[in-house]
Amino acid sequence: MPKVLLGVSASISAYKAADIISQLKKQNIDVEVIMTDNSTKIIPALTLQVLSKETVHTDVMYEHKPSDINHIDVVKRADLFLVAPATANIIGKIANGIADDMLSTTALAAHDIPKIIAPAMNTYMYTNPAMKRNLTQLEEDGYQIIEPKESLLACGDYGKGALADVDVIVNTVKEKLIKK
Repeated sequence: MPKVLLGVSASISAYKAADIISQLKKQNIDVEVIMTDNSTKIIPALTLQVLSKETVHTDVMYEHKPSDINHIDVVKRADLFLVAPATANIIGKIANGIADDMLSTTALAAHDIPKIIAPAMNTYMYTNPAMKRNLTQLEEDGYQIIEPKESLLACGDYGKGALADVDVIVNTVKEKLIKK
């Protein structure tokens, strides 16, 4: 059974990770989850652990087994790396090789498997030239970008920046796994 390594960062849409996991599991795709510390303030790690039936990883310094190097071993178990939702912060870290938490450190190790990233942020952040540079860098590094949709955003602004629909994310994952 294929396994997706799902990275969840601290967008207000982090709660949609629960639906992503559920939909992937219905497609017989296992999911292992990495959450940033701030994302656990939006949706509890326990929720995603129950849905995925896997340990949720949040701390790069915590090794579940002394013989493991967790941020390396989770990649070795995965067939695909997905970050959804991806905030401006995590996109900037990954694009620039910054590895200072479990998600960004694991992303640096995930260069030999297919990678997908689904941005979610305010439209002003999404259209910022720095964000465009970071997304271009991620594409050059082999990431497939799932464009955010235009919508009324959590802040009340309307524009491009909302996380793509869950079915779009799940279908993109399925297509990428088939091509692998």
